[in-house]
Amino acid sequence: MTDLQTLVPADEAEACAMVAEARQAGRTLAIAGAGSKAGVGQPVTADAAIASTGLAGIVEYNPEELVVVARAGTPLADIEAALAENGQALMFEPADWSRLLGSNAGQTIGGIAATNMSGPRRILAGAARDALLGVRFVNGRGEAIRNGGRVMKNVTGLDLVKLMAGSWGTLGLITEVAFKVLPRPETEVTLAVDGPGAADAAKLMARAMGTSAEVSAAAHLPGPVAGRVLDDGRAGRPTTLLRLEGFAVSIAERIGRLTPQLGAGLDIAQLDAAVSQRAWAAIRDVAPFADGTETPVWRISAAPMAGHAVAADILGQTEGEAFFDWQGGLVWLRISGEDPQADRVRTSLAAHGGGHALLVRAGAEARARASVFQPEPAPVAALSEKIRASIDPDGVFNCGRRPFASVRRAA
Repeated sequence: MTDLQTLVPADEAEACAMVAEARQAGRTLAIAGAGSKAGVGQPVTADAAIASTGLAGIVEYNPEELVVVARAGTPLADIEAALAENGQALMFEPADWSRLLGSNAGQTIGGIAATNMSGPRRILAGAARDALLGVRFVNGRGEAIRNGGRVMKNVTGLDLVKLMAGSWGTLGLITEVAFKVLPRPETEVTLAVDGPGAADAAKLMARAMGTSAEVSAAAHLPGPVAGRVLDDGRAGRPTTLLRLEGFAVSIAERIGRLTPQLGAGLDIAQLDAAVSQRAWAAIRDVAPFADGTETPVWRISAAPMAGHAVAADILGQTEGEAFFDWQGGLVWLRISGEDPQADRVRTSLAAHGGGHALLVRAGAEARARASVFQPEPAPVAALSEKIRASIDPDGVFNCGRRPFASVRRAA
């Protein structure tokens, strides 16, 4: 996409005109925000690129209403800074894959919505799409569409709002988003439990999540990964992390209730707020696998008690390593070599109850050959294509990135 002409509309009306002109001329467009996740998906076939970076700025933010409305090209850092001034945050904890993908680009709030980027707190606070209240976008006809609202009780068009979250730019150019925000936790403490293997860690995390302690994040790091995340001599020592957030007094009381329920004889350390924040940022951003290479990295979603079995099955047949977030239900798996081994990954996933596997990182040739996104069952794929055809009938946007977006108008 770097060799393509890039269109940068200054407002939504100009974006509509650019898309309409491209459609009329039979040209296709690659959609981008800042470009930090351009390497995810099958390589896009396009005649030009259109970027949201000119559509920047916070449109409306009233802290008392717990809603922020911003144009899609607004840097995520600007949104987070404005929220922090008022003690608020995007509670889904948006991830940043820039280092993992070898990009120095920043992130835009529209890109967060389009990719449904959600971090460790997802198990308690929900995903990005759960906080997305409203969206404006330009469809493949060059028309501006508004769906949803700016308050939670307004459910008009809610399904289309959710559909745009995670569409990866294959349905339209997002121009504006409205997100629910919540008060930022006063502080945090993470319990680091030494020693359990992946299977025992899954049981441990399930016990923790089943208590009233309100654990906001639960992850398991095999020894080598633990050494990279915690940087305190833990290499070789598997570690399970359980985060508690809120007021300091409340956290202390909840830890007192939680610890006895985890089991007897455990080696448990408490990580203070600063260490905890660094650790969860590393997990959120997949820092252990941000090694400057294009070795394949998979993001696998499975049932929390099945994630370790999926990883063991795959790594029993090929070299690599994994770590686990979302109580074990999110498996980050790196495979050695250049072949992402998509069939093996998905066969193992299906054998352990099914789920979703996204090839987040691989070389362009490998991505062109592999099925990057989880294949949909035939009925779902047919419905997806009908939706795409109704929103972008001529296949203007991000041709080839996802299977259902591969239709292109005949010359």
